[in-house]
Amino acid sequence: MLFDLPNHDLLYQALIDQDSRYDGRVFVAVRTTGIFCRLSCPARKPKSENCNFYDTVAACVEAGYRPCKRCRPLATASDHDPTVAALTTALEADPARRWQERDIAAMGFDPSTVRRVFKRYFGITFLDMARTARLRSGFQTLSRGGRVIDAQLEAGFDSGSGFRTAFAKLLGQSPSRFTGEEILRADWIDTPIGPMIAVCDRTNLHLLEFADRKALPTELKRLQANAKGGIGVGRYDATDRIAKELDEYFNGLRPEFETPLAYHGSPFAKSVWHALRRIPPGATRSYSDIARQIGRPDAVRAVARANGANQIAIVVPCHRVLGADGSLTGYGGGLWRKQRLIDLEGQYARQSQAGKDTRHAASG
Repeated sequence: MLFDLPNHDLLYQALIDQDSRYDGRVFVAVRTTGIFCRLSCPARKPKSENCNFYDTVAACVEAGYRPCKRCRPLATASDHDPTVAALTTALEADPARRWQERDIAAMGFDPSTVRRVFKRYFGITFLDMARTARLRSGFQTLSRGGRVIDAQLEAGFDSGSGFRTAFAKLLGQSPSRFTGEEILRADWIDTPIGPMIAVCDRTNLHLLEFADRKALPTELKRLQANAKGGIGVGRYDATDRIAKELDEYFNGLRPEFETPLAYHGSPFAKSVWHALRRIPPGATRSYSDIARQIGRPDAVRAVARANGANQIAIVVPCHRVLGADGSLTGYGGGLWRKQRLIDLEGQYARQSQAGKDTRHAASG
């Protein structure tokens, strides 16, 4: 399982047994409901294949799941801080509410203190937590073919302009601009390190980025300019395929990806991206290593720019590039995500080495 968690089967049995020993240490997120719970939750148990297990509340929230009202998993953190307790209780009671800093102040809390406290406990601010949950609901309504007004109401926006603004901030364009005839479709994919936006045609993945990346609207605008037919909301088989492969990747079952990719860049940039995909999971390279590999040892800075321009995160593993001194370098999804991906892939490297050692011993 992901990082240091026990394997999926053991955790699922703990869920069936309502084992309270895991409370505060492991949480279950249910794909079919979009809800996360304690393992001791008395609610009806989901099927094993619909469960993801996470080690923190932050991971559940960042993956787009909302807390269960029955077992109240946020209380694990809120027990330690009355500010967190009050605000998470309010959020659970009214998840569609459009929270603003003045609402926080009206409850008697200092907004700057709340930002700091929530970042410490959850890794994101309270306002980000509330907005992510609301936009996810609206996005999924549109993905199912729902009307913009239905998506707006599902996301808890009283104002159509407010919903369009928030949606445009996330995807780079207003939902009213979608025609339903676009060649490319964008959809939301939950991962243990945060929600991602995948853009696919019928067979290829064109873009895969974290939903909170600041450059996402710019990347989508660039993709729209390069791709004929525009970008709509929804899924193709390619979307389902990359979602399944990402799930297997994060669960320690798949070190490589097989979904066909469509690159949008110069021949030089494409050569860099191909080189990135040749880095084995668990290994890292420097920009100068990549420059030498593609036969352009003098183009280190250009390699760095191409690395930063990669629009297919994780699958084209720009996170495997470190500084010349081995330090973490810039990563559009955040250095904390880069570190977690490197840590996860270290498991694949160890598994690969153990397999080689076993084969060597057998042949000897």
